[in-house]
Amino acid sequence: MLFSNMSKTNMVRRHVLEKKRSCSKEKESGCLSKHLKKIYPIGLQRTSSSLSLSSLSLSLSQNSNDSSLTDHSSTPLEQKISLALSLIAPHRERREFPMVVKTHVQHHHQQQQQDPPGNGEVRRCHWVTKNSDKVYISFHDEQWGVPVYDDNKLFELLALSGMLMDYNWTEILKRKDLYRESFLGFDPEIVAKMGDKEIHEISSNKAMMLAESRVRCIVDNAKCILKIVRQYGSFSSFMWGYVNYKPTINKYKYPRNVPLRTPKAEAISKDLVKHGFRFVGPVIVYSFMQAAGLTIDHLVDCFRYSECVSLAERPWRHF
Repeated sequence: MLFSNMSKTNMVRRHVLEKKRSCSKEKESGCLSKHLKKIYPIGLQRTSSSLSLSSLSLSLSQNSNDSSLTDHSSTPLEQKISLALSLIAPHRERREFPMVVKTHVQHHHQQQQQDPPGNGEVRRCHWVTKNSDKVYISFHDEQWGVPVYDDNKLFELLALSGMLMDYNWTEILKRKDLYRESFLGFDPEIVAKMGDKEIHEISSNKAMMLAESRVRCIVDNAKCILKIVRQYGSFSSFMWGYVNYKPTINKYKYPRNVPLRTPKAEAISKDLVKHGFRFVGPVIVYSFMQAAGLTIDHLVDCFRYSECVSLAERPWRHF
């Protein structure tokens, strides 16, 4: 009888303990479900892919401020769950790991910005490669993007930019000395006086590789510059007036961001055509603006960017 009573007592105690455990599990489950619904309106469904630490670290490194919590359409289910779990995890566990990932990402980004690309080489615009010709690299490092205020140099750059319809910068720069010699330093007053004889001699020079129409265009543009000088005082003041006498400083990070033409270049092109200039389409005009420093288009991580910006921020230096 006593044994029977003890058995009944034990059974009651066991039943009570099991009931408490069951209630505790239900509370925990309900708490978890409640938190998940509060953070993410999602349902916990089985998927074929597993929730890995790498996917969690990726989401944290890309969304260190939890900005992705408002995006329900673009985040995979696993990442939603991982973010939800990270937010309801203990405070210590939730903060330590994102800080490590964020620090690693920041350090890697700073290393890319500060360290030269191997062997102590300087960082240039991405279109300048190890295979680029020396004359092209020199042009990039010393002239491209430097503000130009001299009439003769501006005339030269306008003429060279016009040749981009037939050649690339490397081919043009290799013959730059020949052009300077043939066009007598690109002095507009001298070039404007060239007649048929001089034009024929230049176009007949095979080393120059300039068609007669191109030579005549340069001569005609010299005549237009003389008219500009009489009206505006100088070709430099006329050109720089388009940008309010201050270079446009861009902050392009990738080559794809650098445009071939801009609304400003289109407006300048139309105005130059009205003044009688030829071979001055928007693309040519923008190439001229880049070369003459009217616009600074060096990429922001190029070593020449800060140097050209410093030159661009100085007061207008033409007199």
